Amino acid sequence: MSLEVKVPAVGESITEVTIAQWLKKDGDRVEMDEVIAELESDKATFELPAEAAGILRIVAQEGDTIEVGGVICRIDQDGAAASAPSAPAAEQAAAPAPAAQESPAAATGGAGEAVEMRVPTVGESISEVTIANWLKSDGDHVEMDEVIAELESDKATFELSAEAAGTLQIVAQQGDTVEIGGLLCKIVPGAGQVKANAQANAKQEQATQQVAAQAASAPSGAQTYASGTPSPAAGKILAERGINAADVQGSGRDGRITKEDAQNAQARPAAQPAAAPAAKQEAAAPAATGGRNSRREKMSNLRKTVARRLVSVKNETAMLTTFNEVDMKPIMDIRAKYKDKFKEKHEVGLGFMSFFTKAVTVALQEWPAVNAQIDGNEIVYNDFCDISIAVSAPKGLVVPVIRNAEQLTLDGIEKEVIRLAKKARENKLTIEEMTGGTFTITNGGVFGSMMSTPIINAPQSAILGMHNIVQRPVAINGQVEIRPMMYLALSYDHRIIDGRESVSFLVRVKELLEDPMRLLLGV
Repeated sequence: MSLEVKVPAVGESITEVTIAQWLKKDGDRVEMDEVIAELESDKATFELPAEAAGILRIVAQEGDTIEVGGVICRIDQDGAAASAPSAPAAEQAAAPAPAAQESPAAATGGAGEAVEMRVPTVGESISEVTIANWLKSDGDHVEMDEVIAELESDKATFELSAEAAGTLQIVAQQGDTVEIGGLLCKIVPGAGQVKANAQANAKQEQATQQVAAQAASAPSGAQTYASGTPSPAAGKILAERGINAADVQGSGRDGRITKEDAQNAQARPAAQPAAAPAAKQEAAAPAATGGRNSRREKMSNLRKTVARRLVSVKNETAMLTTFNEVDMKPIMDIRAKYKDKFKEKHEVGLGFMSFFTKAVTVALQEWPAVNAQIDGNEIVYNDFCDISIAVSAPKGLVVPVIRNAEQLTLDGIEKEVIRLAKKARENKLTIEEMTGGTFTITNGGVFGSMMSTPIINAPQSAILGMHNIVQRPVAINGQVEIRPMMYLALSYDHRIIDGRESVSFLVRVKELLEDPMRLLLGV
């Protein structure tokens, strides 16, 4: 009986593979699960194991590109080898198959069908996620509800929990972008021989490395046709970079040049004339000294989305900025006098953000256009103040929202700011905590910024920028005094907010901050 061996599905985004190398020849006898070929895609190299024991009949040749599902070879299960196998091969045939090479059903003792895990729906506006990090490796045993991966969208990072206990089979690789509903991995129920499999895999890997090392150190007469030969993908990369294959050391089987070898290869510099005069050698010395390294990193979905939205705001709004300054001495005096008692009672520090947020909510209710937004041909006015707070997180800028900030006290605002900032830095913010918002406050002063023009956080119509506090001479009642001063910047959309409203709003914020008693009395 003849068994057809086809190109397996190795990833949702991979539609074809190239036969990089046949490890067995046509007519050779192969054993069940024995690696017979190396397949190469545009992302990685895969090993092709024999699906049965028998005589190999090669259909596709090295270098051929075949679509997923295409026939690569056939295995005659009832045939005998054309020649007696060598002693090592005979020993391998007589030995029991390693536990690591058992099929999933055998490894799990036939515990049941694999559970497919797909990208969950994480928000109405999110259509795809990127696999930021696999916390478990392919073949590991996972428990029910155990976190196995981190998924990253353009807004937040989510944890992926196992939907069953069993052996993990990874489908989508780290860094891949998968649409909602796309297949991420499979879990084969049952513990299986996980530990034995891992040990067998380690032994097999060690044996493979020893064979590769022996091939690399063998004399030229022992080298095979693959020595120094690039794979199709590696050959393409070398050709594009103008690098001779003879100048590249292959790390693949039998010294074959892999795709990674080609990517890491560097062109050999042109030889200098041996008899060049010393003066010419000095003139040829490079002008620059020291390291000149550079590196490339793929933009995260969060960074790409932030960039896209900021450019969109600049292009689609009539944005401009008005400035003012505020004397911070009254607030600093209050903090110095009451901060200890405040923390003792409310178990939270008294910071500047609570004063600014409270002042903004009062001013927004007096000038509702600054708290509004454009929706098509309509203006939406809000009678509540959902204040977005810009936070610098490890993976980029995020803007969590303080809901109904106009109803919160100073300690309530401080607690909410601390809670949201902590979750942002731990990448644990939910979509609900970052959506909405009617007005944004950003504090560049914590980084030392003296003055800036912040960009509106669409679809909002305005954003307030805080800056650093600087001791400057100012005129107070006809006298020059040194005061702690801060510049304020209000960027706004002139399509909905007029100059009178923007300036009046900022002046009102200034009044409330310079006389904090107004916040308590509501005047």
